[in-house]
Amino acid sequence: MDVKKAGLLETEYAVICRELGREPNEAELRIFGVMWSEHCAYKSSRPLLRLFPKEGPAVLKGVGENAGVVDAGNGWGLAFKVESHNHPSAVEPYQGAATGVGGIIRDILAMGARPMASMDGLFFGKPDSGKTAFLSDGIVRGVGGYGNCVGVPTVGGKTLYDESYEDNPLLNAFCMGLVKADSIVSSQTAEPGNLVVLIGSKTGRDGIGGAAFASVELGEDTKASRPQVQIGDPFVEKLLIEACLEALEKGLITSMQDMGAAGITSSASEIAAKSGVGMIIDLDEVPLRESDMTAWEIALSESQERMLLVVRPEHLDEVMSLGEKWDLDCAVIGKTFEGDRFILEKGGRVEVDLPASLIGGGCPVINWPARTPSDLEERQEFELEVEALASDIGKSLLRLLSTPSLSDKTWITRQYDSMVQVNTVQGPGAPVSLVRIKENGNMAAVTMEALPWACHIDPYRGGYETMVRSLRPLWVSGAQHLGMTNCLNFPSPENPEQFWVLTEAVRGLADCCTDLSCPVVSGNVSLYNESAGLAILPSPLVCTVGLIPSGQKPLLPGKWKEGDELYLVGMENAAIPGSHFQVSCLGILKGRPIPPAPEMEKEFMDRALLTASQGIPNSGTSLQGGGLGVALAKEALASGFGAEISFSIPTLPVVLLFAEGGARALYSVPPSREKEFLEVWKGFPTRHIGKVKGKDLCLPGTEAIPVSTLLKVWRGV
Repeated sequence: MDVKKAGLLETEYAVICRELGREPNEAELRIFGVMWSEHCAYKSSRPLLRLFPKEGPAVLKGVGENAGVVDAGNGWGLAFKVESHNHPSAVEPYQGAATGVGGIIRDILAMGARPMASMDGLFFGKPDSGKTAFLSDGIVRGVGGYGNCVGVPTVGGKTLYDESYEDNPLLNAFCMGLVKADSIVSSQTAEPGNLVVLIGSKTGRDGIGGAAFASVELGEDTKASRPQVQIGDPFVEKLLIEACLEALEKGLITSMQDMGAAGITSSASEIAAKSGVGMIIDLDEVPLRESDMTAWEIALSESQERMLLVVRPEHLDEVMSLGEKWDLDCAVIGKTFEGDRFILEKGGRVEVDLPASLIGGGCPVINWPARTPSDLEERQEFELEVEALASDIGKSLLRLLSTPSLSDKTWITRQYDSMVQVNTVQGPGAPVSLVRIKENGNMAAVTMEALPWACHIDPYRGGYETMVRSLRPLWVSGAQHLGMTNCLNFPSPENPEQFWVLTEAVRGLADCCTDLSCPVVSGNVSLYNESAGLAILPSPLVCTVGLIPSGQKPLLPGKWKEGDELYLVGMENAAIPGSHFQVSCLGILKGRPIPPAPEMEKEFMDRALLTASQGIPNSGTSLQGGGLGVALAKEALASGFGAEISFSIPTLPVVLLFAEGGARALYSVPPSREKEFLEVWKGFPTRHIGKVKGKDLCLPGTEAIPVSTLLKVWRGV
C-alpha cells in the first residue's frame, strides 16, 4: 500500500520503520495511517494544547481521559466534553450529526457517568442557500433524532450563519453526565491477565477510515466519502448505557473505553498504552454484520454503539449475563499481558504486532511554519463611518433581531427534547443552561460560546473574549465556574497564515483560562475544515461548566416586572469590530475586538456572584451577541413588558447599544432593593438606563417599538 494513500508523510513512515526495525505490513500501515492522523494524534496542535492550564481545586479527572470530571459536591462529579463531527455531517448530515451525538454520549459513559444533558454547536453557510437548507435540516434532525431516542435532553447550544461554512458546516456535540466521585472509571487501569470484552452492536464496514477522513480537506465529490460515515442506532445506545452502568455499579469493570475513531484499534491500544500492559485481540471473536471482512477492516471499523470493557476473569460470567439481559452482543475478544505489544490475530495467524505505545503516543509532532497574515493590518483598520453614526437605532435593532444568527431558533429547539429526565431548569435559548442535580440539591450550569468573526480579525483578542464570554453568563446566574472543554475548529494547519491564526487563538483562550483560573479538563481538535479552496473562519468553541449551590435560586433572564429599574453594569465602550452590528448592518468585518481586562473581569465575577446569591434583581443577563440593544429586546420578548430607556452617557448611541465584549450585564431591580444593588456595585461602572414599563420598548432618538413588533420580527413573521 502506498504511504501517501495510507495518510502518512514520508518522514513519519521513516520513523515507523526505524522504531519497528522493519517495514510494516499493509494492515499495520493502515493502522498507523488512522492512529497517526490529525484527528487521533493531534500532531499539529499538541504543543499548543500544553498552553492550557489543566489543574484546579475542582478537577477530579483531567486531560488524558475520555472526558474531564469536576467536583459537583457531596461526593458527586460532573463529567463533560465537547467533540466535533464536522466532515461526516457535511457528507451525510443526518447520520453525521446523529453519530456525533452518540459518540460524545459514550465518551461520558466511559467515565462511568450517566449522561444527563447535551448541547450542540451548529455553524451553517448562507441562510438563503439551498445547500444550507439541506445540510441544516439533516443535521438538526440528526441531533434531535438520536438525542430524543436515547433519552438525553438537549438543553442548549449555539447556532451561527456565515458563508465560510457553506461547504463545510460544523457540528460540535457536548455532553455532561453525573458520576460518583469514588466510582470514576479510567482507561488507564487495566492489569495483566484481564479479559477484553466487546459489548454492544455488531461490527460492520460503516465508518472505516473515518478518523483519517476527518483529517483531510473535503473534496468536491462528497458521495465517495459516505462509506466513511457511521450509522447510528440510539435504541441500542440506550441499552448499552444501562448495561455498562449496571456492570459498573456491581464493580465488574476494571477499565473501559468507548469505540469511536479507529474503532477496536484505538480503544484497545489506548487502554494498553495508558495502562502499561500488552494486549492481544482475536478478530475472529468479534461479532460481525458482514462475514467477509478483512483483519484491517474489523480492526478499524467505526461501527457505533460499542464499548470495550476490561474485566477480571472472575467477573466474566456476570458481564456476559448482563449482555444477555440487555440484548446486546457480548464477546471475549482478547486478553492483557505484561509487555508493550498490541497484537491482532485472525485465522490463527498474527496480522498485526506493534508496540502499543508507538501506535497511540509515538506520532512525531509536526512543527508547521507560522506567518502573520499578509492582510492582517488591513483587517484591523476600522473607523465608524458617518452612515453608521447616523443609523436609526430602532431600525438597526429590528434588523439585528431578524438576522439568522440572532433570530428565533425554535425551528431547531422544537425538534429536541429538552425536558426528558425532568431535571432541566433552564433550557435552549438562554445564555446559560441549568440542570438540577437531584442527588445533592446543587445545580449544574453550562454555557457554549464561539466568536468566529472576532477571531478572524484578531485571533488573540477573539480567543480571549470567546473564553470570558462563556464565563460571564455563569457568574450572572450565580454559578461559580469549575472547568472548561473546547473544540478547536480551524482550516488546514499546513497554511502558514492559518497556523498563525490557530496559534494566536489558542494563546488567547489559554491566557484567559490562566487569568481567571478556569482549568481545561477535556477537548477536541478539528483541523482541515475547508473545501474547494474555501476555508472556514477560525471557530474555537468553548463550553464552561459551573455550579450553583443547594438552596440558592439561580438568577434567570427574561423575568422583568413592571416598575423594575434597569441598570447597566460594566464598561460602557465595548467594540463594534467583530460584532453582529458590524457584520449584519454595516456589511463589513474589520477592526479589533475589545482588549482583555482580567482584573475587571475578576471584579465583575465577584460582584455578579454576590448579586445572584443575595437574590437582589428580578432578572439578569450578561451582554452577548448584539450587545445591550439585543439584550433589552430579548428581555422584553421573554417577559412581555416594554421599557423606557434613557441615558446620558458620553458615548455614541450605536456604540452603547450594539457594541460587544467586555464585562457587562443588564439587571432589572425592584425599587425596594435598589439600595442593596447599588451597594454591591459601588465603585464599579454602573448606570441607571431606564425602567420596565408598558408594552413598548422606547429607545432614545427613535420611535417606540411595540413588544409585539419585536416578537414578529424575531420570529420572522
